[in-house]
Amino acid sequence: MNNLKAGFARLNITPMRGVPISGYFLERFSSGNLDELEVSALALESGKSRVVLISLDILNISTYIVEEMRNAVVNATGISFEGVYIHATHTHTGPFIDPKRTENGKELVEEYKTFVIKRVADVAANALDDLKDATMGYAVGQSPNVAFVRRFRMKDGSIKTNPGVNNPDIVEPVGEVDERVNVIRFKREGADDIALLNVGNHPDTIGGDKISADWPGFTRRFFEKATDNTKCIFFNGAQGDVNHVNVHPTKGDFNDMFVDFDDVSRGYGHARHMGRVVAGAAMQVWDKVTYVDVDEIKALNKTVNVPSNMPAKEDLPLAHKYSDLHLAGKDSEIPYKGMMLTTVVAEAMRMVRLENGPEFFPMTFTALKIGNIAFFGIPGEPFNGIGRGIKSSEGWDMVCPTCLTSGSEGYFPMKDAYDEGGYEARSSNFKAGVAEFIIEEGLKMLSSLR
Repeated sequence: MNNLKAGFARLNITPMRGVPISGYFLERFSSGNLDELEVSALALESGKSRVVLISLDILNISTYIVEEMRNAVVNATGISFEGVYIHATHTHTGPFIDPKRTENGKELVEEYKTFVIKRVADVAANALDDLKDATMGYAVGQSPNVAFVRRFRMKDGSIKTNPGVNNPDIVEPVGEVDERVNVIRFKREGADDIALLNVGNHPDTIGGDKISADWPGFTRRFFEKATDNTKCIFFNGAQGDVNHVNVHPTKGDFNDMFVDFDDVSRGYGHARHMGRVVAGAAMQVWDKVTYVDVDEIKALNKTVNVPSNMPAKEDLPLAHKYSDLHLAGKDSEIPYKGMMLTTVVAEAMRMVRLENGPEFFPMTFTALKIGNIAFFGIPGEPFNGIGRGIKSSEGWDMVCPTCLTSGSEGYFPMKDAYDEGGYEARSSNFKAGVAEFIIEEGLKMLSSLR
């Protein structure tokens, strides 16, 4: 028997001018806005159980700030801590929210953090106030040719992340993308329908120093404009080794794009294109979803210790040298360019950061059961293989893995990637095997919710 209510709310979280922008290993400060940043909330109720799913246009949110946000929602609404599901879409043209992660502009970041936490509590309360009787339906669309593996095998046998457009030394991509777009429709009585979309890809399409929600923002806006009386909330999926870069463009593939400082092709027009494609994938199936009864909602949180990727002592002298040069603004003295410069700097800073431990990091996973649809929140950037592994959980109509949920602990590469190399594995805080561990824990948690 269906026993479901759904509510929606959205608030603006566009930052003040001059705030530091997160996402690269170089300083950027906001010089204006290309479009608005938002926080959206979907509230769900079945019987006495309530959950609220919150999505913010932020690069990432540190675990301690997520806890502050969840507690703020609990205090504002009375909902359980476990029932607050907080996600960052991972836009690379959004501000820092953690003052511990930046020096210049720290005061603005502290002010912005306080503002956003209040917004999160408000949007959750507003969504719960908006609860209406609803039925839930699900379907899967396809978003072709906007997501690409970003790790490549090169002619010299090495593996490189983002080796550059039309690089003649590229042999083949390492891995495959998942172009499936999970679409969940909440059809409400006497109120707008709510669309929840879930697909994995990096929102690093624009670059520069102006604020933007990147293609997830375009996706929401295009979907709402094309679909009458509908609100849209977006949750990014397993995107750690996937981005928008087609390294072998043909015909009009490179329209509205340029090659940026790190050899990555970017462009605001391309973010708009991606938004159209993902929104279109959802519209393909919107009217043909399979409706199912929802008579139960459950939430589950679990914190586990994961081994850290501490450096070998013999690697530390060079790591300190590169880290010191980078922090002194002397990247030109490091013998690499483009994405390889980013890779060796990130690796060096990881080694310095973990020189004295810790040996383990606590990691919190979050899972939700909405009828026979499941969500699994991963506190970092999972490789596409993790998403596929989680989606394989048996017995569910649909499983939605979401990145950067309940924290931001860095990259989670598949075990093979540590042997192969590349930016993600070389910079990861975690030892090889972390991805397979996440899949195992995820499958256990989802099984326990059934």
